[in-house]
Amino acid sequence: MPEIILDIGDPKTRRTYHIVINEDEARNLYGRRIGDLIPGELIGFKGYKFQITGGTDKDGFPMHPSIMGPGRKRVLLSKGPGYRPREKGVRRRKLIRGNTVSPDIKQLNLKIVEWGKKPIVEEKESKDEPSETA
Repeated sequence: MPEIILDIGDPKTRRTYHIVINEDEARNLYGRRIGDLIPGELIGFKGYKFQITGGTDKDGFPMHPSIMGPGRKRVLLSKGPGYRPREKGVRRRKLIRGNTVSPDIKQLNLKIVEWGKKPIVEEKESKDEPSETA
């Protein structure tokens, strides 16, 4: 049962919220790419809109915005996600993941673009509580 960890950044408060979603909600994200806008209703946050900014797969390889598709590739990098050179002009071949969300993605970075009526902390608490049925 693949769960996805969402790290949601809030530019207003400069806080990051760490939320785990189940497989059913994660399926709504498959096929989306880095930079896409996601309505909050897909993952349980009414009135919110999120933008995908990156993520990592189950083995820790980062997603890269310039690599199309969900697979892994070995590419020559001089900067950016997956490689930080110590000296100017140094390049290195690194294994990175494409820019598309797939079942192999374990952690996804999101940024809030539009805010809902309730703060995200309250939305998260109401989502975690079990609903009572008579």
